[in-house]
Amino acid sequence: MKLSIQLVLVILTFSTTLSVLQAQKFQPGTFSFSGKKTAYVTLQDGTQLQGNIKDLDRKKGLIEEVVLENVGGSTKKRKLKPAEIKHMYLPPSGWDKLGKSLDFLNDATQWDNVDLDKDIIGKGYVFFEQAPVRMGKKTRNLLLQLVNPSFSGKLKVYFDPLAKETTSLGIGGIQMVGGDEKSYYVAKGTAPAYRLKKADYDDEFKPLFEDCADLFSKYGKDPSWGDIEKHVFEYAKTCK
Repeated sequence: MKLSIQLVLVILTFSTTLSVLQAQKFQPGTFSFSGKKTAYVTLQDGTQLQGNIKDLDRKKGLIEEVVLENVGGSTKKRKLKPAEIKHMYLPPSGWDKLGKSLDFLNDATQWDNVDLDKDIIGKGYVFFEQAPVRMGKKTRNLLLQLVNPSFSGKLKVYFDPLAKETTSLGIGGIQMVGGDEKSYYVAKGTAPAYRLKKADYDDEFKPLFEDCADLFSKYGKDPSWGDIEKHVFEYAKTCK
């Protein structure tokens, strides 16, 4: 009996630790989407569309066109340019789910971004939105995937479709270390997003997190790119 109680405590401790780690993980970037499940698209004028993804064209990694079918029972295809779309929830394809954990969500009641539909994202959907992005001296509006939906109230992190990954080490098909994205697009508050690269993280850490004294004193001397998910999570949850 004593051994059983100890085993239960070990399992509960492990489950709690795993839940916390999953809660602070970024959602994996997605390239392919299911044409069988419903996609939810909201246009700039507020019009809401429901249909199936027929095609999604990209140029240099960025979305150039979204083609929907079965919209409102119509047999006609609906072609949309990124500029027409305010945001959208898309279902990853079975292929894109392989090897990618979707256990990135924590308790929906703890989310700090009230504008997102937690139920849809909780079903494994990914969220894209129109975001202003600073590119050199110009600012462009891009349709980007938000990878930290459950803790994006203060600092939004978007998947960079052109980002390369660090080398990963796996055993038996299970990734153990590495495999981190080398860049993301990040947006703090209402400022335009910009491309944050692994090589620049030491220099960019201060302007991103210096308004949170506890976090900055904890990690500021030697911030690790491998801990960026933890940094963004703690910034959202512990810094007011």
